[in-house]
Amino acid sequence: QVQLVESGGNLVQPGGSLRLSCAASGFTFRHYVMSWYRQTPGKERELVASISELGGSTNYADSVKGRFTISRDNAKNTVYLQMNSLNPDDTGVYYCKAASRSSGTLGWGQGTQVTVSS
Repeated sequence: QVQLVESGGNLVQPGGSLRLSCAASGFTFRHYVMSWYRQTPGKERELVASISELGGSTNYADSVKGRFTISRDNAKNTVYLQMNSLNPDDTGVYYCKAASRSSGTLGWGQGTQVTVSS
């Protein structure tokens, strides 16, 4: 079955960095667009970054451009989110998602908590 398991969330001070990972299994990873979303209480889940199937194309929310980098390792079936210069507005639960251009969302991970606070 499809599994997406996020890790790497933590409490970090403003200005700090974190790297999130999402390990995938149960499907052909390299055939799917992978994305990171985040959600805070009372707000809708928002797209943070996405990466194409072979990693040649990336897309970022304006709020994270220049600070976050999404990447993937298709040999390891893993997608990453490197987050630098974190600020309190980056606090939230971060989820990874796999989606096909032809059939839509395949699945979501369970989320990992990122808290940016002094």
